[in-house]
Amino acid sequence: MIIHTEGNRFNNFVKGIGVIIAYFLINIYKGYPLAILHIDYNSLTVFAKELYTFSIELVTLTVIFIIFEKEFKKAWADLKKNHMKYFSENFKYYVVGFVIMYSANFLITILGGGISGNETIVREQLKLAPIFSFVSSIFIAPVVEESIFRLSFRSIFKSDLLFVLVSGLIFGSLHLIAGVDTSLTLLYLIAYSGFGFVFSYMMVKTNNIFVPIGFHMMHNGILVTIQLIHFFF
Repeated sequence: MIIHTEGNRFNNFVKGIGVIIAYFLINIYKGYPLAILHIDYNSLTVFAKELYTFSIELVTLTVIFIIFEKEFKKAWADLKKNHMKYFSENFKYYVVGFVIMYSANFLITILGGGISGNETIVREQLKLAPIFSFVSSIFIAPVVEESIFRLSFRSIFKSDLLFVLVSGLIFGSLHLIAGVDTSLTLLYLIAYSGFGFVFSYMMVKTNNIFVPIGFHMMHNGILVTIQLIHFFF
């Protein structure tokens, strides 16, 4: 939970910036430990690659929890008291995000666009390492992403509108780094940013990071389960 006051404004800002910087530094230098040991990542088995990636994700989670320990504890205590209320009040916003995403995807399909590079990578990982991908997509990625784009950005931006816009747009944009059809970039951005805006709004309404995390987990769980059923059956 983030409370902006004159007394803690700077402290919130430092925490938010610190987590964002830590996240990008970990991702930029994630191959450094292997380089020190003179191990070529590409020479590793699929299992070893996924285990190493999983380890990096756990390091990222640990850093986030250390920096935002107090905020997570307060949010968890609040969630235990109000989880049913939060779910019932925010489910309609999840449906809005779902409609936005699939409307954009429908238009992309009609206009001849394919799936984004990010989605292609996710599907390939599910085929190669379903167990690791399942755990990462449903339990780790939502916590990391919501901590970065919601908790950290909320620590930086006091304005509700500015927070929702910046958080949603950056969340959507970073999902497009793997590549998209450039002629349809705006539609891909809408597809990914839709949920970014929705999760940010949930954060504004509840001031509890576990609300967007929970809906993010639910969403990823639905999509991953559908993909796994498609692959295996």
